[in-house]
Amino acid sequence: MNWAKGDFLRLLSDAKVEAGEAKVTPSGFAQMLGLVKAGTINRNIAKTVFEEMFRTGQTADEVVKAKGLTQIADEGAVAAMVDEALAANPKELERYRAGEEKLKQFFVGQVMKASRGKANAAVINQLLDEKLKAG
Repeated sequence: MNWAKGDFLRLLSDAKVEAGEAKVTPSGFAQMLGLVKAGTINRNIAKTVFEEMFRTGQTADEVVKAKGLTQIADEGAVAAMVDEALAANPKELERYRAGEEKLKQFFVGQVMKASRGKANAAVINQLLDEKLKAG
């Protein structure tokens, strides 16, 4: 989590506090990393959780629950979003199938946008691989 060090230093500077005065504890940070490892939240959500933990002193679990930040890993739910992204962008789909494979990232972005950043990226990529090659 290279981003965490930079974010922590930025937050300390913005709040004009020393590291020892921060509301985020090492054990609280470790708990947040555990949520990432378990797939409960993704890296982008972790940044939001970390900032809220720093600001409020809440635990990662409390922030995730209060803000509804749990990652969407249900394959059926993500598949529906993938299908919607493909259906809503027929020109891009046609271009992908004509060889513009970089457009896969466009579709990943569309699904992430639809899920407000909560969809599990690994699930999105797996489903896109299946659906883009199927056509």
